[in-house]
Amino acid sequence: MEIAETIKKLIQELIVPDLQAIKSENEQIKTALAMMNKRLDDMNTHLVDQSRRIDETNKRIDALRVELKEEIAKNTMRIDETNKRIDETNKRIDELRVELKEEIFKNTIRIDDTNKRIDRLYEVIVRRDEYEKLEIKILRLENEVTGIRRELKLAA
Repeated sequence: MEIAETIKKLIQELIVPDLQAIKSENEQIKTALAMMNKRLDDMNTHLVDQSRRIDETNKRIDALRVELKEEIAKNTMRIDETNKRIDETNKRIDELRVELKEEIFKNTIRIDDTNKRIDRLYEVIVRRDEYEKLEIKILRLENEVTGIRRELKLAA
């Protein structure tokens, strides 16, 4: 049994201290592992919270998207109505333009007719002025002829 005792002592001297070191390292590893698990749990909790917040944000974005689509549809309808009103106004403007062109044409004809009448009136006025001048000349000539006749009667 001495050999067995010696082997036992040898094992206790060589292996037991290493086993203690291994147990100590194992405890440290377990502690580190527990801390890592705790951190992983915290991170998991944080990720779950972030995921929940992302889901809520996505829901809000989806709701906002629906709301914006509705607003865009309303605005598109309003724009279409405004465009129709503009088209109707343009049509009325075009009709008015045609009417105004017709009136301008009629007024141009009237102005041309009035100008012709004014030209004829001017001609009449010029003739009347010329007539009055001729009348004055004739009266002077008659007076001269009368004077010459008197002189001829006196001389005869």
